[in-house]
Amino acid sequence: MNHHFRHLLSISTIVATALTASAGFSAAFAQSKETLTFAGVTFSEAGRGDRLKAWVEKFNKSQDKIEVQPVALPFATLANTVFTQMGGGGGPDLVRFDQIDFHAAVAANRILPFDGEIDEGEYKFTAPDKYMHVGGKRYGIAFEISNYVLLYNKTLLKGGKPPATFDEFLTAAKAATGNGIYGYAYRATMAERPGFWQDLCNFVYGFGGRWSDDAGNLTINSPKVVEGVAAYKKVYDLGVIPKGTDASTYRRMFWENKLAMEIDNGGVAGIFHQQAPDLPFAAAPSPFPTPAQGLILAPLTVNANTKHKDAAFTFVKWALQPENQKDLQDLLGASNVATAVERSPEIVAKQPWLTAYDAQTPNSVPQLVAGFEIKTPEIQQVILEQVLKVLQGGADPQKAMDDAQKMVQSRVLRK
Repeated sequence: MNHHFRHLLSISTIVATALTASAGFSAAFAQSKETLTFAGVTFSEAGRGDRLKAWVEKFNKSQDKIEVQPVALPFATLANTVFTQMGGGGGPDLVRFDQIDFHAAVAANRILPFDGEIDEGEYKFTAPDKYMHVGGKRYGIAFEISNYVLLYNKTLLKGGKPPATFDEFLTAAKAATGNGIYGYAYRATMAERPGFWQDLCNFVYGFGGRWSDDAGNLTINSPKVVEGVAAYKKVYDLGVIPKGTDASTYRRMFWENKLAMEIDNGGVAGIFHQQAPDLPFAAAPSPFPTPAQGLILAPLTVNANTKHKDAAFTFVKWALQPENQKDLQDLLGASNVATAVERSPEIVAKQPWLTAYDAQTPNSVPQLVAGFEIKTPEIQQVILEQVLKVLQGGADPQKAMDDAQKMVQSRVLRK
């Protein structure tokens, strides 16, 4: 081996050693960051998912000690996946649950209480924050709040104005129906059981009913619940809805100018805005005797198995800062967040229907049976079966709800 070649080999060895050392240093520096995982359905959504990942990256760039890694899981599998991992002692450090899974996680001691971790007096929480407390303890913050209001097509309603009362609503729906156009749409089949339940809750809550009282007693057959069920039946019999049509179909009908009204959540309004920017739609409070409507609430929680508790709550506190709350609300669209946030005038000017959704937040109620949250799917099944007897079989609403109350007591609660 000649001297020149030995010299080149020596230089190559030095460079390679230096690069290896440098890479090792970089890896060690990266590993010095405490890494957490954050699982959520929103990360898997088109559009919003990328914007939410960018929001998390803003946190990562804000300091050099913690890195949060988004984990995108679809709605259909998130709960089962996360609960299985938690049962094995693992799982993501941070989890955006849906509310029914949130209650299941609390009952199973899968998530940590927030007491002592955040000072509640520092934040101006929105009204639904009260649903983040179970048994007197806080187990999360509201990551996303989605309300329900009346969406209407201004060109399909006489005068272009929304109905303010239930009687006005019935009149408007009837007047708008004809020539391939329907006045209203909602779900009324077991094939769409979750959506059927959401729509029924809006009627029941709007008429002042609740499935249980503050003392934890079922009130399925109470006068106001029966009134809401009777109102659901009245709409069903009016000849103004496309019976048997699923939500995806009637929502498409809405943006095709074939449906005058529907009561729906802010996410749907956002889709209408994107899919049909020229659609002459607007939003207003639902036309019921009381302002209460259903609520879709997604809490941000901390896994009880986390090895990074302090870092996880550092992220929670960062998420609650006013600027970060505003950014989160903007990227989520028609949803609200944990604290009261004023929208930018430019956004409201482009999407004026947002104000109706924001105004609804103090009046929204979870679509769960309070005190029996984790039993809600079983209770829901019994109630909807009885409501179908009212809609399709002509059963008396009071008798149907009396039967539902008895069946839930005996079959579900075993009393």
